[in-house]
Amino acid sequence: MKYMVGNWKMNQTKAEIEIFFKETKIPAQTKYEAWIAPQALHVTLCQSLAKDIKIGAQNCHEKDSGAFTGENSPQALKDLGAHFVLIGHSERRAIYKEGHELLNQKTAHALKTGLKVIFCVGETLEERNGGKTFDVLKTQLDLGLKNITDWNNLIIAYEPVWAIGTGVTASPAQAEEAHAFIKKHLQRNCVVLYGGSVKPDNVKELMSCPSIDGGLVGGASLKAQDFSALCAACA
Repeated sequence: MKYMVGNWKMNQTKAEIEIFFKETKIPAQTKYEAWIAPQALHVTLCQSLAKDIKIGAQNCHEKDSGAFTGENSPQALKDLGAHFVLIGHSERRAIYKEGHELLNQKTAHALKTGLKVIFCVGETLEERNGGKTFDVLKTQLDLGLKNITDWNNLIIAYEPVWAIGTGVTASPAQAEEAHAFIKKHLQRNCVVLYGGSVKPDNVKELMSCPSIDGGLVGGASLKAQDFSALCAACA
């Protein structure tokens, strides 16, 4: 099974969402699943419009309730019918300074709540150039997934930070090497997605790599035609 997951980030208006689901044409889903993570306030709208696409969220808090203005409760997301949540995206790590311990707490609680988790890892350009890619991935996995046991509901997303939104994509060989390392380090054949400037013109080559189980896609998931093409590569 492969997965094509769209991360809409802080994009899409109500009108754009309605057009997206009206125009998205994807093949019968026998070999893959299509998922979309809109802004949290659009989860219900997307669910009402989506047919075979599962809807999730881009982030959640590590607790179900409390005085945490502006945060998203994992229990509230589950109540809305959200299928999954992204945790540890590079933008959360870099912009909002979310560290390993917090991400571990979020992951554990989201899984306990019944949400599937896509846990994101990846190195910066400086770290890659310094030969630290595998050390960074090892640390992020070991600390972020400490004491996590629910592997049936956990997906890993490898997103090299230097390839996110830059137009630069890791070569298939670079992506395959990182994905194979993740599976070997975790000692399990877990699902690992590639995220980093995935587009219709490079998706087939990336999806042909044996250790890559799908894509976590940003900009190319915003338009129906592009997302349809991405899904077709997995069919």
